[in-house]
Amino acid sequence: MTPFQEKTKPFRLVKYFFFTSLIVIFLAAVVLSVLNTYWVRTMLLEKSEDYALLLVENLNHQVFTQFIIPIALKYGKIQLRDKDQFERLDKVVRSTLHSFKVEMVNIYDTNNTILYSFDKSMIGKKKFGGTAYNNAVLSQTTSTFIQRGNLWEIWLGFPKESRIITFAPLRAEKSLSKITGRVLGIVEIVQDLSEDQHTIYELQILVIQTSSLVMGAIFIVLLLLVKRGENIIEKRTHEKIQLKEQLNRAKHLASLGEMTAGISHEIRNPLGIISSSAALLKKKMAMSDPADRIPDIIVEESGRLNDIITDFLDYAKPKAPDLKLCSITEIVEKTITFLTPQIEKKGYKINKYYSNNLADITADPDMLHQAFLNIFLNSIQSMPNGGKIHVAVGSSENCIFIYLGDEGEGIPEDILEKIWDPFFTTKDKGTGLGLGVVKNIIESHDGIIMIENRPVRGTQITIELPVTPE
Repeated sequence: MTPFQEKTKPFRLVKYFFFTSLIVIFLAAVVLSVLNTYWVRTMLLEKSEDYALLLVENLNHQVFTQFIIPIALKYGKIQLRDKDQFERLDKVVRSTLHSFKVEMVNIYDTNNTILYSFDKSMIGKKKFGGTAYNNAVLSQTTSTFIQRGNLWEIWLGFPKESRIITFAPLRAEKSLSKITGRVLGIVEIVQDLSEDQHTIYELQILVIQTSSLVMGAIFIVLLLLVKRGENIIEKRTHEKIQLKEQLNRAKHLASLGEMTAGISHEIRNPLGIISSSAALLKKKMAMSDPADRIPDIIVEESGRLNDIITDFLDYAKPKAPDLKLCSITEIVEKTITFLTPQIEKKGYKINKYYSNNLADITADPDMLHQAFLNIFLNSIQSMPNGGKIHVAVGSSENCIFIYLGDEGEGIPEDILEKIWDPFFTTKDKGTGLGLGVVKNIIESHDGIIMIENRPVRGTQITIELPVTPE
């Protein structure tokens, strides 16, 4: 597991708890909506039972006052086999229950025989009332809720049929009879609640859909927030790791620089003795054997070794710039003039473009000359057979920009990020400290240096230096 993965692992735990909590909340919302619809259904059932009792009371009153009493006075007894009596009772019952959601009415005698029914085929059937009938005979009103449909339809709350069946005693009213409320028969009322049940089911679906939409919106918002938070944390974690790596690298380079500086000082002293001794030897051998080039080789290699040591010291212990007001174009021209013999010898061409009215900068001219010299030498070395070097100097309100480009082979992308590393080089000769020294010089002037491949061919170095405020 990488350090980055280790750092982001705690946030993954937060994401896990977030998604788990969101799922639990959503399920709780669904359960709550189901419970709400259950409570509504229960209330509807209770209201339907009360409603059925009111219908029974009203029907009892109408049947007693408009049918039983008039028929008893007119005919002396009640015989529903008589067509006129049956039609009169049917008219009273239907007019009483008109516009109410009553599907079926059955009236029983005290022997559990159906005397009247909306369904004429039911008339005359015996022992049809069951337990509810027996309870009504004992003056107990009973309501039964019946649903028809498959298991899923009933469980999800949308049965094909929903009915409430109420059995209640049919009594003589006390105010009008000496019988004092004796049970004359039993009335059975069947109410169709299917439409109400479907309305409740639609309400349940609406509640679940609304909950789903709300939770979905919350989920999307929180998901975006979590994603954004994750990106921020990952970015900060990555930055912390990079800073830690840079700090470790800086400590390593500091130790390496101190060691290099110490070794370089120790080498430079005997190197100076070797170089001076070789020069003296060259003078003496010039008289005895002028053709011997050994002293020249010793002097030349001593000078090259001294340059290497100088690079080490410049990188390991960069000196503070001696700031003074100077012109950037004069420093660039000085560098080009210094390299003119080498440029003309190998056929290089310098293309220059300087903006007008360039402001002066506060800098160390010698250090900038050294930086530009290293850059020009890199450009020359990238084009061993000659070529063009492009130099442009421009400015903005607060900065001077220097662009130096060549037409060499460019830098491979996998190497481009390593060019600033000390001791990294692709050349057979060299310490790999040249660009590192250049970077130190530019940054010591509060500047910025960037290197990139040109669109067509070669590389381009961009240097940005602050303008001296007036």
